[in-house]
Amino acid sequence: MFRLTPLLIGLVFGLGLVLSGMTQPAKVIAFLDVTGQWDPSLAFVMVGAISTHWLLYRFIMKRPSPLLASAYAIPSRQRIDARLLGGSALFGVGWGLGGYCPGPGLASAGALSGQALLFVGAMLAGMGVFELVEARRRAPAAGASQAQPELQRADA
Repeated sequence: MFRLTPLLIGLVFGLGLVLSGMTQPAKVIAFLDVTGQWDPSLAFVMVGAISTHWLLYRFIMKRPSPLLASAYAIPSRQRIDARLLGGSALFGVGWGLGGYCPGPGLASAGALSGQALLFVGAMLAGMGVFELVEARRRAPAAGASQAQPELQRADA
């Protein structure tokens, strides 16, 4: 059952995207068109998601550990650097041009939308290029320990 949990969570997330209309690039682009026919529906979806997370996070973090893991894995890195800003800008440009971000893109690709399949292919290619660049960047430090994402335990 625990191996199916991520799949079930993904299906619920995808269903929410479909029901809210966020798998339609036209809705996303209309949200970004603040000087024309602006559509605020994405803002309502974001406020709903952020407020749900805010409330549940406080409730869940009172538990000694997550239900399906031995400890919480919370990113501890707080530095804003060029990589973060560049990645954020690239994400935003791709979202604005394509009308998809990864979640809605995958949900729409699952429905065999040609535009979404193209987006997901480009997204996967970009992820592959990133991994190649990162591997080359880390190659000089091959003797050093591999850099891992900075995580801290909530109980630390």
